Amino acid sequence: MKSLEYIVPVPMGIEAIVAKELRELGYEKQIVENGKVLFQGGMEAIPRANLWLRTGDRVLIKMAEFHATTFEELFQGTKAIPWEEWLPKEAKFPVLGRSHASQLSSVPACQSIVKKAVVERMREKYHLSWFEETGPLYTIEVSLLKNKALITLDTTGPSLHKRGYRELTAQAPIKETLAASLILLSRWSPDRPFHDPVCGSGTIPIEAALLGRNIAPGLHRTFPSQEWSIVPQRLWDLARGEAKDLARRNLRLEITGTDRDEKVLSLAHYHSRRAGVSETIRFRPLPVKEVTLKGEYGVLIANPPYGERIGGDQEVEDLYRQMGRLYERNPSWSFFVITSHPAFEALFGKKATKNRKLYNGRIETHYYQYFGPFPPRKEEEEA
Repeated sequence: MKSLEYIVPVPMGIEAIVAKELRELGYEKQIVENGKVLFQGGMEAIPRANLWLRTGDRVLIKMAEFHATTFEELFQGTKAIPWEEWLPKEAKFPVLGRSHASQLSSVPACQSIVKKAVVERMREKYHLSWFEETGPLYTIEVSLLKNKALITLDTTGPSLHKRGYRELTAQAPIKETLAASLILLSRWSPDRPFHDPVCGSGTIPIEAALLGRNIAPGLHRTFPSQEWSIVPQRLWDLARGEAKDLARRNLRLEITGTDRDEKVLSLAHYHSRRAGVSETIRFRPLPVKEVTLKGEYGVLIANPPYGERIGGDQEVEDLYRQMGRLYERNPSWSFFVITSHPAFEALFGKKATKNRKLYNGRIETHYYQYFGPFPPRKEEEEA
């Protein structure tokens, strides 16, 4: 089969990170747009991208894109897609939809039209009047933007942030994909110490351990496209075999996480065990003001409470001041903090080297980055 065009939806602000991940997988032909990255690849990209992407939301196949201001145009454009090449007669094919700034504004109506068009195309192939839909899942989505219809097929199922290790959650957890983005933006490498002073249920340290040991984040979960007859099982076997071979499970890492809440730390221990990295992360019950960072040239990443307004949460503001003092005591470390609090830099006591706008769910935040010195090269140490 010829090269396919894929779409990876991403939260605003991390498109470049996803593009870099795809390039490292060997997919150089890409287009980066707001909220998504498009790339080209063969059928093997379905298992490889789903297993390896740490920061994207899903891997979608772009089936068609066309102008549609009437239901007839939407119907004919959808029916022109060779669905019979993808969907077996027993396929389960729900249709999701959304519409923005388009004449076809009724999403349920658009979903119904697309479903009808797919059924008509399938009838011509299979000569059936009714489809039971008891087989593998093929989720179709119609997205209308400024009268342009985009039809996609979802290879992923539940979002890629659902790695499979976090069944229990604490209050205001950070998504695994965003946690991985924060780590990749920090330029942390496995030879440097890593600490999260407000680790909660452990997501950021666990993602650091998975990254440091080069463990594919999707290795221990399933995807609906595994059941697709059009994707040879050998491609999944090859992709999973490659991921297992590349994992460095015995690599020693210096990763620690602290939190004042002992109850939430029990979740961190549980999640790290499920992720298979418990032996390389040390969790301790400790408030930020009592944290002591060990080693030099380490990286600290924190997703602290944000507070609701300036002066509205004294405890949060005191926490930011304590983090600032911790930074002053550790000049060789790099600090990275994500928050929506508008007075963070003033409370921390220092203007960030740079900051980046990111979205934590629907909350607009800034990622404050305080870059410390890089570790000396081995040649310099030997000299």
